[in-house]
Amino acid sequence: MMTKHSFMKQLVLCICCCFCVLVLRAQNTDSLYRQPLREVLRDVEQKFGVTIRYADSMVKDKWVNYAAWRFRPNLEATLDNVLKPLDMKVKHDKGNIYKLSYYEYYRWDVAEGWAELDRLAAQYKNVEEWELRKKSVKPCLLEAMQLSPLPPSPQSAPITTPVRKFDGYTVQNIALEILPGVYINGSLYKPAKYKGKIPVILNPDGHWEKQRYRADCQYRCATLAKMGAMAFSYDLFAWGESLLQFDLPDHRRSLSMTIQGLGSIRILDYLLAQDDADKQRVGIAGGSGGGSHSVLITAIDERITLSVPVVSVSSYFYGGCPCESGMPVHDCGGRTNNVELAAMAAPRPQLLISDGADWTDKMPEHDFPYLQSIYGYYGKKGQVENVHLPLEKHDFGINKRLAVYDFIGRHFKLDSNAIKTKGGKVDESFVTIEPETALYVFGDKGERLPATAIHGYDQLVKLFAQLRTK
Repeated sequence: MMTKHSFMKQLVLCICCCFCVLVLRAQNTDSLYRQPLREVLRDVEQKFGVTIRYADSMVKDKWVNYAAWRFRPNLEATLDNVLKPLDMKVKHDKGNIYKLSYYEYYRWDVAEGWAELDRLAAQYKNVEEWELRKKSVKPCLLEAMQLSPLPPSPQSAPITTPVRKFDGYTVQNIALEILPGVYINGSLYKPAKYKGKIPVILNPDGHWEKQRYRADCQYRCATLAKMGAMAFSYDLFAWGESLLQFDLPDHRRSLSMTIQGLGSIRILDYLLAQDDADKQRVGIAGGSGGGSHSVLITAIDERITLSVPVVSVSSYFYGGCPCESGMPVHDCGGRTNNVELAAMAAPRPQLLISDGADWTDKMPEHDFPYLQSIYGYYGKKGQVENVHLPLEKHDFGINKRLAVYDFIGRHFKLDSNAIKTKGGKVDESFVTIEPETALYVFGDKGERLPATAIHGYDQLVKLFAQLRTK
């Protein structure tokens, strides 16, 4: 039984605790009106009647200075004031539900992206002014990627597998040494029968699951081959077979942008040196991160005569992976963006494929008219096209591939009938979808990887630094 004395003792203790809590919660300039982020978010939820979802790790040990002073009458301004100093933001999920996320330097508001593109467009009004702009940006791109000058090329022979024969096309896996001990791996699809020189089409991988082993990638390359081109599908850095040398997190290092750019240049060197390569018909067609890469390579390498960036180009999205924006290419020319970089392809044929569920959703409204105006400087407005699929998502699905076949077929004068039924519809059913291991260059367990291959990002950084000082 509790005595009167013990009751009074507990009551005094409770009052003291409550007083301490009030003192601790009292806000003044001595404490910078400081509150834990978790507590501030709870107050935001209560004030505005919303739910903000987040992982505990995102708010742990994070504090907001002058917390109460950051509140405004509306939700958006309040969250902007609270989260911006912490390099954080929220994304609207559905209804009154939001998700806490980190600041994304590469993702702008639509209005900001359009305003920036308008600022760029105001710098040139004719082909002469535009050509001067290109001449100022292009060398800077190479310097920003640390590819000026290009590091010396190893003179080693490519590592190849036996040619595999299928219905109307062949496949051979090839690894090229692009730096001493550094390899880029891919598969070369060619027509089963052909005469003379044939077009070259690079197919850089995007960030989708299964890498270049995906069915849609095999469909695309095999179909282009049956139409009469050689199509080379290849890995991203620290992706696919590159994981035999590097770890997946290395893909999100800034040097990945440099190595991927160098890889495409070396692939072009190799393919265009072949007797059957038509140097006048050289294309590149990549999706997502591979689309950003297609834009960049087309901007820096004049050997590319046609480009097809798929679900990638936007004035308000700069590429969410360091392999797209890790090096300061967007600082060039007093700042640039991916739409202006895509314009550097002019007057070479270019098809931009966009959809309704990612950052390309408004391509026809603002970005594409800008590109048409640049092509118009050359009197070649019809050389740039946009296929917009508003009901589709971020992928390289059949309708995107059909647009690729049509565009490349027309401009490179390929045999489109070779892939069509008697009724005139494209039929990809002839393609054999190979298992992932069949597309490996270095064997099922990497047993064919040369002993001289380097391993690890630190070795790569050291090697690259040495080559740049020579």
